Amino acid sequence: MKFFIDSADISEIKEAQALGILDGVTTNPSLVAKSGQPFDEVAKSICSVVQGPVNLEVISTNWEEMVAEARGLRKYGGNVVVKVPMTADGLKAVKQLHEQHIPTNVTLIFQPIQALLAAKAGATYVSPFVGRLDDISQDGMELARDIITIYRHYDVKTNVLVASVRNPVHILEAAKMGADVVTVPLKVIQQLMKHPLTEAGLKTFLDDWKKVKV
Repeated sequence: MKFFIDSADISEIKEAQALGILDGVTTNPSLVAKSGQPFDEVAKSICSVVQGPVNLEVISTNWEEMVAEARGLRKYGGNVVVKVPMTADGLKAVKQLHEQHIPTNVTLIFQPIQALLAAKAGATYVSPFVGRLDDISQDGMELARDIITIYRHYDVKTNVLVASVRNPVHILEAAKMGADVVTVPLKVIQQLMKHPLTEAGLKTFLDDWKKVKV
């Protein structure tokens, strides 16, 4: 399973990269706004340090404008994946971009048939938003599981990118069900490395080492 970081903060991206686990990046308009930097600077900075897929999102709602915007986003690098919303116009844009060999990520997926439609249109990735479903008392991971099951039935090549990840349990469940990618905020990545027994064991080793004559 690949790990993307869900961030537009270059310092967070570099920190994840230093851990040796980073396979790519996802951004969205909200994350770019949170960074406080102009979009052009954010996109250039990320693409200058990340070799894997960098997901940049269109803000147009008309499919023709989405396609034009996507071409502009690809100027930041050949590794740019264009994020497109799950709408009728979004699917039209995905079809056109697929024919032009431009990779896409259909975002804001909240039910399995949306993911099937996106795959048929030619999406490279689909992003089920598991955390947002949890927020309204639905099982977000069940959505990801259903998409994976459907894709396997029909040998669909579109990658399932589990998004809106809130905690380490989401990541564990995604790995167990065979998701292709998870995209994770830095704070959740940092939680993955921690366990009270690991910390206690390290403390014991270091305390015992102080008793050793060297």
